[in-house]
Amino acid sequence: MVEPESLELNFETNPALSGYRLHRLEVFNWGTFDQRVWTLNADGRNALLTGDIGSGKSTLVDAVTTLLVPAQRVAYNKAAGADSKERTLRSYVQGYYKSERSDLSGAAKPVPLRDHNNYSVILGVFRNVGYDQWATLAQVFWLKDSQTQPARLFVGADRALTIAADFSQFGADIPALRKKLRTAGVEVFDTFPQYGAWFRRRLGIASEQALELFHQTVSMKSVGNLTDFVRGHMLEPFDVAPRIAALIAHFDDLNRAHEAVLKAKRQVELLAPLVGDCAKHAELATRHEDLRLGREALKAYFAVLKLELLDKRIVGLDDDWARQSRQVRQLEEQRGALQVRQADLKRGIADNGGDRLERLDEEIRKYELERQARERKARRYRELVQGLALPVADGEERFAQSRKTFSALSEAAGAREAALQNEITENGVTLRQGKQEHDTQNAELKSLKERRSNIPSEQIAMRAALSAALDLTAEEMPFVGEILQVRDDEREWEGAAERMLRSFGLSLLVPDRYYAQVAAWVDRTHLKGRLVYFRVRANEQRPL
Repeated sequence: MVEPESLELNFETNPALSGYRLHRLEVFNWGTFDQRVWTLNADGRNALLTGDIGSGKSTLVDAVTTLLVPAQRVAYNKAAGADSKERTLRSYVQGYYKSERSDLSGAAKPVPLRDHNNYSVILGVFRNVGYDQWATLAQVFWLKDSQTQPARLFVGADRALTIAADFSQFGADIPALRKKLRTAGVEVFDTFPQYGAWFRRRLGIASEQALELFHQTVSMKSVGNLTDFVRGHMLEPFDVAPRIAALIAHFDDLNRAHEAVLKAKRQVELLAPLVGDCAKHAELATRHEDLRLGREALKAYFAVLKLELLDKRIVGLDDDWARQSRQVRQLEEQRGALQVRQADLKRGIADNGGDRLERLDEEIRKYELERQARERKARRYRELVQGLALPVADGEERFAQSRKTFSALSEAAGAREAALQNEITENGVTLRQGKQEHDTQNAELKSLKERRSNIPSEQIAMRAALSAALDLTAEEMPFVGEILQVRDDEREWEGAAERMLRSFGLSLLVPDRYYAQVAAWVDRTHLKGRLVYFRVRANEQRPL
């Protein structure tokens, strides 16, 4: 294990050289730098590049810009104040150095130093002196044909590369160069976003905004408005609309909180008298509890008194029971003696022929009862026959004929009875229906006499139930039909207006302060009908 005292960091003593700085810039076939490798050794320090006009100062600046800035954002030769279309990536790759005018068309045409059989390389080596770290960025350009923009290959490495050693001896075979670089452990990218993410991570560049600022300042000639420049290129975009909306919402919350505090203060003021009432209520509740406990104690007291009286009563009843028991035993002894005497008398009567006499007496009583029953039946028969205006049967044959006649009359009477019973049932149903209709009409007439409008009694009943449940009055929740009126000179349209607005006229108008109570009551109550109600807000009321 390495002891903490043995760890040493070798930082550069000069803080001006901290971080990654440009150590060396190499270009090959870039602009007018043709056919060999051109090197600018900055050695991580500030460098001053001077020369005549057209000597290639802006060409080297554009090489550094091309290494670090995406192609769609690069404006070439901006350091010289040239037009944005004066130089392009193609002009640098082919090495335009002058223009010739055509004898036929008279148009100017640029003259290149190279054709599509050549390739171009720009390479920048960056070094972090404090940590002794290296990073190399390079791009390779070539033309596939004479009409298209140059193709490019992006290269990144964590060590120092050179064009002569790492980007040569592959002819014009770009895949061979790609394979050579990857074999050497170099990162190869096909697109700038991947390449840009790699070198920004290596060089410690936080965002693309820094590269945009670099592009704006590397070739800056003048600044018209420093505030606009800093706001547009050095500050991150900031969307102020959500912040304003949040502030407004926060103000609304504070305003509602202030209103809630004021409401709470008003409630405290209104509830202050309740403190005295609560004390009085507590006193009365204590007194009530004492009286209740006293009343409960009376039950036990009277129970003790009742127990003493019941004990005395039990003692008296025990004495009576003993006395009555003695009397019962004496009477049972007398009954036993009489039963023995009765048995002796019955044996004496039987011994002297008494059994036959008893049987005759029994037969006489039986036949007498039978005679009386038959006389009653005969009288009933004569009464029924006379009631039917038929002759009384005086013989067996006449009696048989009477039975047949009676059977026919019985069947006819049964049929007649069934018909009458059906008629009674139907008339009863008709009577009940008529009575219900009569009661309904009377109730409706009574309701119409008691109210000013033609609102059905069912709707009036629902409102009455609602008003009773919520302790409200009918005047606070009128029906639309109760407040609609027709001018005296237009009375002939009153019937048509009532029929036209019937559905709307049956709607109940509920003030805003009662709406929540009414809605809750309607939801939990089975109305047995349809009730339509509208919410009337306080600021929407108009004088009638």
